[in-house]
Amino acid sequence: MSAPLAPDATIVVVGASLAGLRAAEEIRHEHHEGAVIIVGDEPHAPYDRPPLSKQLLSGKWDVERIHHHAPDALDLLDLEFRLGRTATGLDMGNRTLALSDGSTLAFDGLVIATGAATRKLPGTEGMPGVWTLRTLDDALAIKAGLEAAGPGPRLVVIGAGFIGAEVAATGHGLGAAVTVLEAHHTPLSRVLGDEIGQVCADLHAANGVALRCSVTIDHLESDPGGPDPVTVVLDTGERIAADVVVVGIGVEPCTGWLEGSGLTVDNGVVCDGALVAGEGVVAAGDVARWLRPTTGALTRVEHWTNAAEGGAHAARNLLAGSLAAVPFDPVPFFWSDQYAAKIQMIGLPGPDDEVVVVSGSGHEGKMVALYRSGDRLSAVFTISQPRQLMLYRPLLAAGASFDEALAQSGS
Repeated sequence: MSAPLAPDATIVVVGASLAGLRAAEEIRHEHHEGAVIIVGDEPHAPYDRPPLSKQLLSGKWDVERIHHHAPDALDLLDLEFRLGRTATGLDMGNRTLALSDGSTLAFDGLVIATGAATRKLPGTEGMPGVWTLRTLDDALAIKAGLEAAGPGPRLVVIGAGFIGAEVAATGHGLGAAVTVLEAHHTPLSRVLGDEIGQVCADLHAANGVALRCSVTIDHLESDPGGPDPVTVVLDTGERIAADVVVVGIGVEPCTGWLEGSGLTVDNGVVCDGALVAGEGVVAAGDVARWLRPTTGALTRVEHWTNAAEGGAHAARNLLAGSLAAVPFDPVPFFWSDQYAAKIQMIGLPGPDDEVVVVSGSGHEGKMVALYRSGDRLSAVFTISQPRQLMLYRPLLAAGASFDEALAQSGS
């Protein structure tokens, strides 16, 4: 058990994205006077990731607009940045962090917010014309590749998850001929279930994007100077030509640097219900797998709001010490902008949850669907119905019954 941190304690935040920045902000908002050092593997000041697949890729926003703070506002927080370097090791006994430039940092308190890295297709690392989308540099490279291909570029997206769907929608809006290849029989079925997954599939079809499910990629071929810069070869032998390929097959938490640290790592940094991972160590964002109080299950959530809320919450608990730490039990929320639709969900549905559509439909472009787990409301999914979605948030926070949710809907 750890005591509150001293007012002049040195705090190191590993990860310069949303969760890490929110943690650092909260540390200052709580009037902590000691040094706050943020380590980030990218050379860029902290920026927002959701616009990468939408506003930035489409060209509607420039790079400056996606940064969380203007430089002068960031200066007011009195943070020390170590950008363009990664954490390579953690010594809990000596309370030191090893960095990729050979330096070490001593800390009194540590926030782990290293996020997650995109999964790569075997054999495609460094292949021209083939990208994953996680960073600002990724987005700019994909944008440049589409522009260089000229009018009507051929864009193949591998993976019909949220990132893949957003890239497909943005590419379609730029005039690309888009093909989406998905290994499962329905997009997002593992997250949303088959019924709502099919609703998302119908969005692609309604907008003229070719979605092909239950396909297996054998390998990719690259010919940068030829008429087909990239070719996707399926296990059937079919060949699909592309100018740009974007791979969106999920992410893995960045925890390799914690090997031998003594912290528990298992599909993320394992934390208690208050995001405490060890003595004077907390974790937040995509990398944190915490004991969610509502369900009693270890949970890892890859949504923007979880990173924002978790970063601030972890920081407060780090300052207070584990004896005074408060459990972290938010109502999960995410959104995805695809074509003209705003997809939103609150809660975390289970794979066996029942789905009840209480208004609208995917074809109408407006829809509200409730998820039922036993006799409880577990999640709410909507298309372009933000006000209706928020009406259910208090019910989820209170652990309401499904009958109460149906009464809310008027069904």
